[in-house]
Amino acid sequence: MAAAKVAVKTGVIDGLLGAGPAVQGLLLLMIGLSVVSWAIIITKRKQLKEMTDANELFVDAFWKSASLEDMQKRAHEFANSNVCRVFLAAFQELQRLAESSVGSQHNESANEPVVKLSGIDNLERSIRKASDAEIAQAEGNLSFLATVGSTAPFIGLLGTVVGIMTSFSHIAASGSASLAVVAPGISEALFSTAVGLFAALPAVAGYNYFIGRVKRIEMEVASFGSDFLNVTKRNFFKES
Repeated sequence: MAAAKVAVKTGVIDGLLGAGPAVQGLLLLMIGLSVVSWAIIITKRKQLKEMTDANELFVDAFWKSASLEDMQKRAHEFANSNVCRVFLAAFQELQRLAESSVGSQHNESANEPVVKLSGIDNLERSIRKASDAEIAQAEGNLSFLATVGSTAPFIGLLGTVVGIMTSFSHIAASGSASLAVVAPGISEALFSTAVGLFAALPAVAGYNYFIGRVKRIEMEVASFGSDFLNVTKRNFFKES
C-alpha cells in the first residue's frame, strides 16, 4: 500500500512539470535543441536530395550541349545544382580571360574564345573557389547537429547529477531514505538522462548520414571541375 503513494511520473509533460527548477531548465534546453535538430534534419535532407538530383541532370545536359554558351543560357534550369553554379563561375572567368587576352583567337567550330595557356591558373583558382563555396553551403548547419550530438548527453548527465543531489537533500531533510523520499529525485535524474539521449541520437545519426551525402556532392563538384579544366584547356587555350 505504501508503494502506491509514491507518485513517480514518467510522461514527458509530467516529468517536466514535476522536476525541480534547475532540471526543468536543462530539460527545456535539451527539448529545444532536439526540436531545432529535427528541423535541420528535415530541411537538410530535402536540400541535399534536390542538389544531388539537379547535379545529375546538369552533368548529363552539359555533356550533350553543343557549346559552353548554350549551356550557360540553360543554367536557370538547374537552379539547385552545385555543379551548375561552379560551371557559371568558371565560364565567367573564361570570358574574362578571353576579353583581357590581347589578340585572342576564337574556336571556329563553336565560336568561343581561345586564350593563352597562362590563364589556366586563374581558371583553376576560380573553380576551386566556387567549389569551396558550394561545399560550405552543402555543409551548412551540420556543425549544429554535431554539437547537439556531442553535448546533449552531458547536459542530460548534468540533470542526472542534479536529480541525485536532490534525492540526497530530501533524505537529509526528512531523516529517512524511504522510497517516497528518494523516488522523485531519482525520477528526475533518469528522465534527464533519457531526454539527453533522445536529443543526441537523432543529431548524431543525421550528422553522419548528411556527411556522407555531402562527400558525394563534393566528389561530383571536384570531378566536374577537373573535367571542365581538361575540356577548356584542350579546346579554348593556346600555348603562350
